[in-house]
Amino acid sequence: MSKHELARIFHEIGTLLEIKGENPFKVRAYYKAAHTVDNLKDDLEELIQKDRLNEVPGFGTALSQKVLEWKNTGTISFYEQLKQTTPPGLLDLLRVPGLGPKKVAVISSALHITDLEMLETACRENKLVNLPGFGLKTQEKIIAGLQFLKEHRSSFLWMVGMEWALKLQAALNAHPAVIQGEIAGSLRRCLPVNNSIDLIAATDNPAAVMAFFTGPDLAKKLQIDIKEITRRGERESTLVLQNDLPVNLTVTEPQHFPAALRYSTGSHGHNQALNRHARDLGYELRPDGLRKGETQIDCRNETELYQHLGLSYIPPELRENLGELEAAVDNKVPKLVQPEELQGLFHVHTNYSDGHCSLREMVTAAISRGYHYLGIADHSQSAFYAHGLSKEALSKQWAEIDQLNQEYPDFKIFKGIEADILPSGDLDYDPETLAQFDFVIGSIHTQFRLGEVEMTERILKAMDNPYFTMLGHPTGRLLLSRPAYAVNLEPIIKKAAATGTIIEFNANPYRLDLDWSWCRQAKALGVSIAINPDAHAVEELDLARLSLPMARKGWLEKNDVFNTKTSAEIQKLLIQ
Repeated sequence: MSKHELARIFHEIGTLLEIKGENPFKVRAYYKAAHTVDNLKDDLEELIQKDRLNEVPGFGTALSQKVLEWKNTGTISFYEQLKQTTPPGLLDLLRVPGLGPKKVAVISSALHITDLEMLETACRENKLVNLPGFGLKTQEKIIAGLQFLKEHRSSFLWMVGMEWALKLQAALNAHPAVIQGEIAGSLRRCLPVNNSIDLIAATDNPAAVMAFFTGPDLAKKLQIDIKEITRRGERESTLVLQNDLPVNLTVTEPQHFPAALRYSTGSHGHNQALNRHARDLGYELRPDGLRKGETQIDCRNETELYQHLGLSYIPPELRENLGELEAAVDNKVPKLVQPEELQGLFHVHTNYSDGHCSLREMVTAAISRGYHYLGIADHSQSAFYAHGLSKEALSKQWAEIDQLNQEYPDFKIFKGIEADILPSGDLDYDPETLAQFDFVIGSIHTQFRLGEVEMTERILKAMDNPYFTMLGHPTGRLLLSRPAYAVNLEPIIKKAAATGTIIEFNANPYRLDLDWSWCRQAKALGVSIAINPDAHAVEELDLARLSLPMARKGWLEKNDVFNTKTSAEIQKLLIQ
């Protein structure tokens, strides 16, 4: 049983009630219950078994009964009824940047809007301007948000796509007619946002594999319905899963598989450049293999294919026609950073601010994952929305860190903070307080609508602070949800190089910020990149390794990554 899952349900109940315009006290009770459960120090299972739920602050008979119902059935009937009686389109409105439950409730009540299409029509007809709490600027922001959603309507995050791609790959490889099945396309090249899942399979029986792919057995194995089959062919078929993910499958003969995998992986630019390179050497490179005249060149895998063309192997992440072929000719393809090379993690939140787990829980979880240090960085005092730490709370946290450092002498906990970069460019807290941290991550969490010049100057000024260690999520983007704020990264990266400032690659799958293309530019200038999980719960510590492929796509090697250094090396660098 996960207390975080129960907290999620309580929070969603609060959201659904708020959308319906229910009593604010009732709404707040569920939001508060969600926060309380998320931050429980006692074991939830034990509280239930020993009939001690009444000891949880704010938990009366009604909430306690719902917890017991969830334990016995896995859900809460009140929650299920709320979902059934709420038009599903209303929840879609929450995806629009700038629209929270309160505003959705106003829109729904005043204009009877129940979906995104109706909202767009109302905006075009100028109907939101005079609603309480709205106005022209809010309406313009909603229009921009709707356009953003429309542009990314058929897109999905790499981690979402990869989760399903791995299930599909496993299902294919379990079929007796499949000799080898692999993930291809943009997912294999590790693009943060994708439009399809591409698979390729080697087989001597294409008909059997295609019948399995487009038939009921695959859906049963995946435990998900197939929404539609949009293309059904002997060698290529496409289907759409019930969750709207499109899946393409190509089948080929085993001897053609390496060339077909290379072709299906792309990118288009990489394939074209590789084809030209092959022609210059007197070869013909096709989706079904490598030829020299009439002779088919046998290649057991992609490595051999590249070798026949005088190239060192190019990892899929790098296949974007951005100089990887030239590097392969000179045997200078970077040795990309590996998950096991990460020695520790920075940018970790606890329940001192908006994290879900205690400091001790985060520390022991990091140790169990083989890490040697952890950089705690809860929110600073002005981040009231995230329970930012007062100076008194900081003192309490530092005392606990000191205690845990004594308990775990082979593991180092660094005292840090995620300090808000204020609109003025100042860092939250006074210099005397900032001086007491081992490291300071500066991040922007407010005033996203500044112009590019103002936003850039805001960050550059913050970097002048002598206690500024690391720039957090540099563009503020939330993939498929919120565009990056207007900022010119070029002078920021140059300043980081000049000042020795570290820039974060935020490994949260919704951020992946600094983007891989800018990671490469930062690397070129010698800027150190920290692969940070921005973890708010124990399981999110895994994000650093899980999202590493998107950092590798920026040509990052071990020496480019700050947290591949040992604990002793980190301590030496931080006290300089």
